[in-house]
Amino acid sequence: MNTISTSSVEFKRPVWQNAIIITLGFWLSASLILDWVIMPSLYVSGMMTQSSFATAGYTVFWNFNRVELLCAGLVLTGVLALSKNHFNWQRSSIILATVLLGIALADTYFLTPQMSAIGLQLNWFEVSQTPASMDLLHGAYWFIEAVKLAVAGTLFTGYCKQEN
Repeated sequence: MNTISTSSVEFKRPVWQNAIIITLGFWLSASLILDWVIMPSLYVSGMMTQSSFATAGYTVFWNFNRVELLCAGLVLTGVLALSKNHFNWQRSSIILATVLLGIALADTYFLTPQMSAIGLQLNWFEVSQTPASMDLLHGAYWFIEAVKLAVAGTLFTGYCKQEN
């Protein structure tokens, strides 16, 4: 007769590494949903032609930017904690996590308020074209968003692949 032996389950990864992976996964998925599902849906539904679009957009991004700041802080804290305990971790992880925090700060305290201020000044019934400054800010936002996704994806895959 075969006996079943119980074995203890052990995590191969440190807790901070799991926290980083979960946070980056949540952050990446939330960013993609916001940028590729929610905002295009609002645009297609005609909400951009309404005067309350700037206020609604600011509210959505104000809340999301605060979540991004929390995620960036948690990722940077995890990377710093892991680098303190594991000397074989690369400094590039610290640099990438700091870049993510800088991007979240720029989105929160520069881009979103500037775009909202320009949007509130627009009269959608009189203006046939968006101002050049709004196009410039949108371009900067999409560039920073692409950098954020690349950096977060790099950290995510690096921490998923790395064993203890």
